[in-house]
Formats: sequence, C-alpha cells, structure tokens
Amino acid sequence: MLTPGKILKERYQLQKQLGNTVAGRKTWLAFDSQLQEQVTLKMLAYSPEILGQELNLFETEAKTLQGLNHPHIPRYRDYFSLDKEENSALPWFALVQDYIPGFSLQELLDREKQFTEEDVKKIAKEVLEILIYLHELEPPVLHRDIKPSNLIMGADQQIYLVDFGAVQSQGNAQGVTFTIIGTSGYAPLEQFWGRAVPASDLYALGATLIHLITGIYPVDLPQKNYHIQFTDKVDINPSLATWINQITEMDLEKRFQNAREALTSLNSKPQLQPLVTPKKIPLNFSTIITINKSQDMIEIYTHAPSLREVKNSGIMGGVFCIFLGLLLTNPVYGLLLLIVVFTGVFILFCEKNYIYFDQTFFRVERHLFNFVYGTTQGNTQDILQVLSSKFESGYQVIIQSSNKKYQIDKAISAKESARLAEEINEWLNQRPE
Repeated sequence: MLTPGKILKERYQLQKQLGNTVAGRKTWLAFDSQLQEQVTLKMLAYSPEILGQELNLFETEAKTLQGLNHPHIPRYRDYFSLDKEENSALPWFALVQDYIPGFSLQELLDREKQFTEEDVKKIAKEVLEILIYLHELEPPVLHRDIKPSNLIMGADQQIYLVDFGAVQSQGNAQGVTFTIIGTSGYAPLEQFWGRAVPASDLYALGATLIHLITGIYPVDLPQKNYHIQFTDKVDINPSLATWINQITEMDLEKRFQNAREALTSLNSKPQLQPLVTPKKIPLNFSTIITINKSQDMIEIYTHAPSLREVKNSGIMGGVFCIFLGLLLTNPVYGLLLLIVVFTGVFILFCEKNYIYFDQTFFRVERHLFNFVYGTTQGNTQDILQVLSSKFESGYQVIIQSSNKKYQIDKAISAKESARLAEEINEWLNQRPE
C-alpha cells in the first residue's frame, strides 16, 4: 500500500498526499534521497477496469514533459512503474516532477480569496507567457485543461502551470477525433468536438479569469449567444472586460488566434479609431458633452449638472436668504454655511461622467477630480432603448434593458438629455449584427 514513509525505487520517500484523491490517481509529496529535495509524484493505478487511454494519456504527459523547458512548468524528473509485488495491490505508474510550494488558484478561491483586477491581469500575463512557449513549439503543445486547480500560485508569487494529463501535440491531432478531454465551463465547444487548437487554451484561460474575478464557476454564470455574462457582477476597467469577452468568444474567428496576439492586446492601451471627429457640444453654457465614436465603441464624457439647473432649482435663492438671516443673527454660522455652499457648487462643477459602450459591455463612471466614486455597468446586448426622462430636478438619461433600468446622467436640460440619448441610440442602431 502507498502510505506516508514508504520508499519507492529505493529513492522516493512518500510524505503526504496532495490535492483531492481520485480513484486510481494519487499525487504525493515525496523526498528524493539522491538529490536531497522534495519532489512531486503523480501516480496512476492500472487495472482491467481502467481504459487503456488513461495510461496512454499518462505516458504522453511524461513524454511531453521530458521535452519541455520553461521556468513556470514543473520540470520532469523521472518516470517508473511499480508491479503488484512491490505495492501488494495494483500496478502503479509514477511521474516525478519538481515540487512547487504554494497553493492552486482553486484552493485560494475555496479559501474565499477575492482576486482584484490587478491580480487577474498579472495572472493572465504570466499564463500567456507560458502558452506562448507551448504553442510556438514545433509542433505546438496544447494543455487542454487550464483551470484554477491547474494553476499554482508559488511561494514566489509567480504562476505555474501544472497537470499536463490532457496534453496534446497538435501535430498528431490532424483528422483525429479524440475522447472528450477538458473541464466543463472552461473548455470551448471545438475542444469537446475533438478539434482543439491553440486558441482553445486561450478560451480556458479567459473562463478561468472570469471565475477568479467573480468568484463564480463559469458553468453557474448565465450565457447569452454563447457569451458568458459576467460584467454586471464585477467592477473592472472596460478595456479588461472587453479583452476577456474577446478571449472567451465561442466563435474561433472572433477569438484571439494565439497567445502572443492576446498578450500584445492586453499590454496595449485601447486605441479608438474614430468614425467621426471627436466633438465637443456646448449647449447654452451648460453641460459640455464630449463624444468619441467608432464602429466598435462609443465614449462620452459629460460635465454635470449645469449652472442653469442649479439656478433654476431655486436652491441658490433659498440658500442666500438663509445666509442673510444667519449672518445677521450668528455671523459664524453664516460664514460656515457660505463655505459649505461654495464647496458644494465647486464639487458640482468638478463632477464628470464617463460613459462607455462596446459591442458586449457598457459602463458608467462618476468622477470627481481623478477619483471614481460610483459605477454602473451591464451588457450591451440587453439594451432595449436609451431615453430621456423628466424627474424632479430636471431631465435624466436612462438605459432600459430587458431586466433593469440604468441611470447614466441626471439634472441636465431637456435639450441636452435628448441629444445624449440620441447619440447613444444612433451608435446602437448602426452596430454590426
């Protein structure tokens, strides 16, 4: 029996099991007496009940790892078998690799770690560097099972890709249908059809990032037209959300074609190619609306509310009367009120709204100086209409989706509100199908 303390091949002393135990498979932390360091033993029991392909995949993994040399892929050390006499049960096959101290991303999720936008971008970049190495080998090597449990956050805070049990050399895959390999929620459709390509690993990475940023398994998130709907559950930069949407496109033609292209896009700042010249629309010395448009996205900046809205509201007149009264009875309170009012007016004129739409995602941010103090976001495909609506202090622009209303600007004039709604609807109506 395989138990802690047992020595295999007069060299590897078993210390403890790692990860979840699966029938016929075990992963052990062991001590290599020859090299005087810890190693990982990935072991497979072979019996008539286990399909031969299980052993074939295990041997393929060992053979593939022998040819890999990347600092973030545990190095191949050894491969051996144990017959029935040695372990008094079943024949076992063992693959020995470097031990990477740390925790899998799945373990961190299970411990309720909340991954930030910065965490997710760092993980994405490090995994893409690994995939660039694998996919640019000759022939390309496809991992085919990227998910949180197969990504280790090492003690050095670097990401390591492990478990090549589903690995495939693309050079051997042409015209062949393989047994379904991959994990539901992370693997794209073409992989389940036995047609994995390098971009299949990219999809799995994207689904993994969605799991990390939302804390929800991808299979538990809603889908619309094969798109994972996650943007309404997170508060991240629109450019990152757009990038994740593209890497998880079910349509291969719309997905990034390779890891290098995906990394270049992630590292670059989004460049807007205007269809019209960016324009500023001043309307009666009130709100200034700045619009940048392209076929793929629209950005709108608004300064609100306007001086006219403040003046017409009667607030200033009321405050002035109160100020005079306090100044006559209690000058200190009168001065304090004056400071508060001027501070409030100053803040009103420094507030800006940033409104962003692309083909799958929209986001509204409220800015004060360089700080974002409020965000609203949802899915562009759910939008039914954008309209101008009157409320107690003026007019507002709202997005009506299939299940919710979103306020994107308020306290502006009827003319400005109508113009803003018109600009957004015009862009939505000219989107490519």
